[in-house]
Amino acid sequence: MAAYDPENIFAKILMGEIPSHKLYEDDDTFAFLDIMPRTEGHALVITKEPAADLFGITPEGLGKLMAVVQALAPKIKKAVGADGVLIQQFNGAAAGQTVFHLHVHIVPIKEGVPVKPHAGDMADPDDLKATAEKIRAVLAA
Repeated sequence: MAAYDPENIFAKILMGEIPSHKLYEDDDTFAFLDIMPRTEGHALVITKEPAADLFGITPEGLGKLMAVVQALAPKIKKAVGADGVLIQQFNGAAAGQTVFHLHVHIVPIKEGVPVKPHAGDMADPDDLKATAEKIRAVLAA
């Protein structure tokens, strides 16, 4: 189990020190768009519990995190007109984890549209803003 660093970038997003394109928030979780999206609508759902990875969270916290992933994924899929959804979660640098704060990726997939590499290029902020607005409209309906 990795030690949790309270200065990680997602902790700073939770504290409001770094801006994000927020999609959803409750007492236990926070969801926002990935700034290096693999596809349109690529979102991250993070726990507010200080856990570096899957092995550092309580079972209750994990249940709350996954319930939000399950609720948001089909709505994000609808908002961007995707055909499917890839759910990913990395544990440890060797597995591809780049931010050591437990998070789950919701990656909408459109048939025939290539998926960009993990931790690739940063998206245009205006594109992210427009995508966030589309998703928030579906979430509010």
